[in-house]
Amino acid sequence: MSTNTAAASLHVLVIVASTRPGRLGPAIADWFVQATLPAASSGEVTLDIADLADIGLPLLDEPEHPSSGVYAHEHTRAWSRRVAAADAFVVVTPEYNYAMPAALKNAFDFLYHEWAWKPVAFVSYGNTSAGTRSVQMAKQVVTTLKMMPIGATVALRIADSTSNGQVLRSAGLDETARRMLLELTRVASAMRPLRTEPESEVTGPVDGLRLTTAQPDDLAELLVLQRCCWVQEALANDTLDLAPLRETLDELRESMSTWHLWCVRRHGRLVAAVRARARERAWLIGRLMVAPDQAGSGIGTWLLSHIEQQAPQEAAHYELFTGRRSTRNIQLYERAGYALSPAEGTPHDAVRLTKQRQPVARLG
Repeated sequence: MSTNTAAASLHVLVIVASTRPGRLGPAIADWFVQATLPAASSGEVTLDIADLADIGLPLLDEPEHPSSGVYAHEHTRAWSRRVAAADAFVVVTPEYNYAMPAALKNAFDFLYHEWAWKPVAFVSYGNTSAGTRSVQMAKQVVTTLKMMPIGATVALRIADSTSNGQVLRSAGLDETARRMLLELTRVASAMRPLRTEPESEVTGPVDGLRLTTAQPDDLAELLVLQRCCWVQEALANDTLDLAPLRETLDELRESMSTWHLWCVRRHGRLVAAVRARARERAWLIGRLMVAPDQAGSGIGTWLLSHIEQQAPQEAAHYELFTGRRSTRNIQLYERAGYALSPAEGTPHDAVRLTKQRQPVARLG
């Protein structure tokens, strides 16, 4: 469930922590959204409910450490995209034996960088303690993930605040939720610069490169770069009928649900980008682009090599497409070990190139 404003500036993910049959979590999350919706709409805030029961993450099953950002499974990549898109979190959690639900701890543990520098608020519920001991345990975890718990909370005693599986609405309770959301979004706005600061420099062919996964705030600039880069493709192939030239900002944003996107900045300026996704045994690589004035510096080859390294373990080969008359692109890919590989379904004006993945020896 989500509620959207025309120009949402902050995205708040409301996480339903319990997966237990008969749980109160969904009803409490729905109440929170409805109680805070007027404040969210007036403050240009999007509220999105993420129910861990629906998301269905297995017990942590990623072979690489979460801090690597290398995910072998699509369920992890989908969860990563959802968490990365959020500016703040509201965790709706019960208390199980003085602790948070195992499903919540597991959801935290799947990721690392996606949580960082974002505030989190808690709506807890339970019997004697109203779930507050669950919150105290969760705070130890979220601070380790570089999240910031805010001071305002909502704690519901089940006997006093619910009936027949629903929250007993009152003006005072709704106001408590509203004030918590206002504090959360205020802190989220203040913390946003911590996330937009580029990550540490990476070793590349030129100085000053910073490689990050694409964030929603990058997309407008990424779309401009894409159109600049594909002008050359249009000239080489004598056509303007190219998807990267037609793509809208909304379509680019939607692509984040099916593709991993990476951005490369140099001294703060976006100079390159690429995207990739898994399909059966292939690691599909697309939209590899380098700003025209940076072409020839080795950034494209370096970025291609990096993205190959992000392929999941089950990927047996890399695959990409380019224009049939895009001679420079074809030569770049062939130098990187790719070979032209005709395949049924390839558009008549494009060529398919593939490269077998070399097995990687693993220790342990």
